[in-house]
Amino acid sequence: MDADWLCFHPNPTKPRFVPPPGAVDAHCHVFGPAAEFPFAPERKYTPCDASKAQLFALRDFLGFSRNVIVQATCHGNDNRALVDALVHSGGRARGVASVSRDVTDAELSAMHAAGVRGVRFNFLRRLVDFTPRPVLAEIAARVAPLRWHVVVYFEAQDLPELADFFTSLPTTVVVDHMGRPDVGQPVDGPEFGAFLRLLDEHPNIWSKVSCPERLSKSGPPGYDDVVPFARRVVERFPDRVLWGTDWPHPNMKGHMPDDGHLVDVIPRIAPTAGLQRRLLVDNPMRLYWSH
Repeated sequence: MDADWLCFHPNPTKPRFVPPPGAVDAHCHVFGPAAEFPFAPERKYTPCDASKAQLFALRDFLGFSRNVIVQATCHGNDNRALVDALVHSGGRARGVASVSRDVTDAELSAMHAAGVRGVRFNFLRRLVDFTPRPVLAEIAARVAPLRWHVVVYFEAQDLPELADFFTSLPTTVVVDHMGRPDVGQPVDGPEFGAFLRLLDEHPNIWSKVSCPERLSKSGPPGYDDVVPFARRVVERFPDRVLWGTDWPHPNMKGHMPDDGHLVDVIPRIAPTAGLQRRLLVDNPMRLYWSH
């Protein structure tokens, strides 16, 4: 484990907010355990172990029914830890994999059978080495017949450069964490306005409204400065939003969030029972469990 790595909260608070029946934590990870699923040699960080059993225990404690597990960059394109967690979830988890252009059709079919429903393209250079866009477009074309989607992770300032590529993809596109807006800028400002226009103009683009702990300058427990941004997205695009804990919170340097506090942000960004049900149940079920 890296010397400055922060492990996940060992004793999170029981949230006051009770998620609706069937709620999905639609963005979380598993790390290893390294003794069973070694980390990728080319990784840019070495985390603590965070097993499927620990993830499923947290799911139950927080009051959720299902998980969507996203391949962690520390595992590269080796999806064995992810697939193992899906296979042992009793049908209560789906996955987002990371693949290279040499992935075989048989491997894609096996991942689909295990519960994978998407691939992730990471544009944060501090986390992964850059993959040429033609290669990513080729991968997207390969997974489109499986009705998989593409998850994209990028910084807000890079959206102008990337928008044409995102809108060219032949799949649903899910943006991680609202494209990481600078919440020190106005919610009505030009940078966040560009992101909202992207969703306005392209109905195949969705957004996760997760990770206030990564975006906030005001900090825990309420992450108050992030709430207006997430609420704006939820209220404008209620049928294209997802939420997740991001457990075990990779690469957090300043503080480790209490997962119970993160759950208690939900009613502040989705203030009605109807919005909460769409965010936590209807949307993830449609995207991940309908095929």
